[in-house]
Amino acid sequence: MKQYKVGVVGATGMVGQRFVTLLAQHPWFHITALAASARSAGKTYEQAVGSRWAMQTPMPDSVKDMVVMDASDVQAVAAKVDFVFCAVNMKKDEIKALEEAYAKAECPVVSNNSAHRFTPDVPMVVPEINAEHIEIIPAQRKRLGTKRGFIAVKSNCSLQSYVPALHPLRGYGITKCLVCTYQAISGAGKTFETFPDILDNVIPYIGGEEEKSEQEPLKLWGHIEGDRIVSADGPSFTAQCLRVPVSDGHVGAVFVSFEHKPSKEEILSAWAGFHGAAQDLNLPSAPKQFLHYFEQNDRPQPKLDRMLENGMAVSIGRLREDTQYDYKFVCLSHNTLRGAAGGAVLLAELLAAKGYLD
Repeated sequence: MKQYKVGVVGATGMVGQRFVTLLAQHPWFHITALAASARSAGKTYEQAVGSRWAMQTPMPDSVKDMVVMDASDVQAVAAKVDFVFCAVNMKKDEIKALEEAYAKAECPVVSNNSAHRFTPDVPMVVPEINAEHIEIIPAQRKRLGTKRGFIAVKSNCSLQSYVPALHPLRGYGITKCLVCTYQAISGAGKTFETFPDILDNVIPYIGGEEEKSEQEPLKLWGHIEGDRIVSADGPSFTAQCLRVPVSDGHVGAVFVSFEHKPSKEEILSAWAGFHGAAQDLNLPSAPKQFLHYFEQNDRPQPKLDRMLENGMAVSIGRLREDTQYDYKFVCLSHNTLRGAAGGAVLLAELLAAKGYLD
């Protein structure tokens, strides 16, 4: 496979750090630029991050002495890379403008941010679910006036636990879904040291999360119509999202009803046999088996199961019939691997394999 020079914009934050650790050993992608805010620019990466390194593995030696660039110096960063990953902590309008500036500098952007998720010609992709949405990129390039540049985004981290489990069941006509997510503190960029309020506590509010959890699945299940992606009409989703004292791993408690109710065996068979473009293309970060079902009553658990297949698989358990809905079950995914940086790296691998980064 062709080798690509890669930049990480927002490299000093928690998701940026996760990108750095994932890319340090990547077979296709090699970091040639790290960028962050003006206050970090000019320092080495080790100096800029300092005591805020939040990963369990040490900072890779290959990046320690790399001088951090100013993320707003778009032309300088773009000149050093073939494309960038973006994980900045800024206001939504500022993120939109920054990502468009990179795209217009002919530098493709694979974004972890939410700012462009509902821009009609920006594909929001989970490679196993809606890989075909990247076919909107020529329309986006036409709007932006670019030859190479474009923006592609990954979906919200909480979706990655339950939408993959629902996706293989769509043939039975999902009519409605209720989901309660129990979300790890790393989703807020926090550790137990920096978030003492979460100890011995549950916080029943995560700003904007419930709206994303209800609306984004419909864009993933939408279709391309002309120069835009049109969201699916249904099913109807309702969500409640809680922050819980867990370091990594988002859990979803899912309740679902169908037009044509499948048997439990049919559901288990659909999960066991499911694969998508990421597996079919044998992408480097793809889990061999995307969905794993646990028979034990007390699984999945974040502590035991979040790192399944390098944190890129989805774990499911406790499938049973429900009194109000047809079925209920529990799901788990690693929120900064499958849900954030890992999902974005997998999306970049899909784009590379399909020629969009050439």
